[in-house]
Amino acid sequence: MLANRKNIFFIGIGGIGMSALARYFNSEGYFVCGYDRTSSPITDQLIQEGIEVFFEDNLSSIHNEFIQNPDQCFIVYTPAIPKSSYLMNYFLKNDYTIHKRAEVLGEVTKNTINLSVAGTHGKTTTSSIVSSIFQQSNLSFSAFLGGISANLKSNYFKQDKGGSHFSITEADEFDRSFLHLKPTYSVITSTDADHLDIYGSKEDLEDSYVEFSKLISEDDHTFYAKNKVKNIRGISYSATDQEAMFYAVMHSQDSKGTHFDIRDHLGNLFINDLYVSLPGVHNLENALGAALMCRKAGVSEQAIRTGLKEFKGIKRRFQYVIERDDFLYIDDYAHHPNELKAIISSVRNLYSNRKITAIFQPHLYTRTQDFMADFAQELSIVDSLILLPIYPARELPIEGVTSGALLQKINHPDAICVSKSEVVENLKQRELDILLTLGAGDIDQLVKPIYELYG
Repeated sequence: MLANRKNIFFIGIGGIGMSALARYFNSEGYFVCGYDRTSSPITDQLIQEGIEVFFEDNLSSIHNEFIQNPDQCFIVYTPAIPKSSYLMNYFLKNDYTIHKRAEVLGEVTKNTINLSVAGTHGKTTTSSIVSSIFQQSNLSFSAFLGGISANLKSNYFKQDKGGSHFSITEADEFDRSFLHLKPTYSVITSTDADHLDIYGSKEDLEDSYVEFSKLISEDDHTFYAKNKVKNIRGISYSATDQEAMFYAVMHSQDSKGTHFDIRDHLGNLFINDLYVSLPGVHNLENALGAALMCRKAGVSEQAIRTGLKEFKGIKRRFQYVIERDDFLYIDDYAHHPNELKAIISSVRNLYSNRKITAIFQPHLYTRTQDFMADFAQELSIVDSLILLPIYPARELPIEGVTSGALLQKINHPDAICVSKSEVVENLKQRELDILLTLGAGDIDQLVKPIYELYG
């Protein structure tokens, strides 16, 4: 695919999956540049690492190497780039070698023993836990993650200890990207309806997961969450259902994590005395799937035990930004109704008598349209709600699909819509107990000013 090309340009380099690949190629000695619409902490870090990043969708800032020597260049793009992109159209019209991010990820991992995590929810947490476990092993691996792991301090990491090389990847279901991977082992965490603008129906989405599972040659190399995944050949697991092939026996849980054992469907002990440093039943299930896949791939019980215990979390996944007796601030990437349900119910269970204020930024007009009633139901559970305008990402507005329309469906006496720029001033007028910021757009830009206000 690369054909000895040493100059690689990323269109949408600030994306979490794109930046991981950019870091990989940069570490391998390629000349790496890229474009993104706006600067971000990710692009800032890429620049610090020696990668050139531009923020204008034209040729004015692009290095001459990519203009004068197209036959030596390789272009990687994300499907999130709009069709109107000048750079994308320039490269297409001038016959550059262009490939989608997922194709390139499949290419660079094809000769490795690939551990791949798929699912509508939980794949970033699960794959990051797998990476933490592998860090504790004597195995060589590369990790391409969909979030910034606190353990790895990055979304890309390589450990070289000789011998066979493993790769850890997230299998992204968006536009069927995960079908470009060549997994040896896999975990499928859920197949809830999402990306219906791409798939059309939940059934089509589920069919794509079935197709993905068929990429793995051995049935017992696929692990799937019971009651959350349909029609998959493999081994079922569950945090709560003892009819699964493997299930967790929870001994204790607090705001920091969960103590548990793993047993098989006959009740036999599989691995005992585990502790995962993440709260919530959904994270217990993520840890269970990660542990099972790692053990199947030959990782030692001790590495699994230590990797779970030492896991420090992921930026924007149940991330405690401020933790005091009188005030908690948690930031989370939740952008689907089931993800909202998981985070809000976990906080409720951990802090049952406290008041929860949530700030939520809907992500995509199509997702908001498809799940408006579900969003309204889950957001009605908090004590106080601040809604931000919909983050459009790659989409154009849809008539009648707004945060105001969502607000009208929310059965709540204390719910308002404000702009992102008004949030901090609004918070100053409130007495807060527990604050959640939720969403997958640019709501993360509020984390710093909120921390400065209350930290």
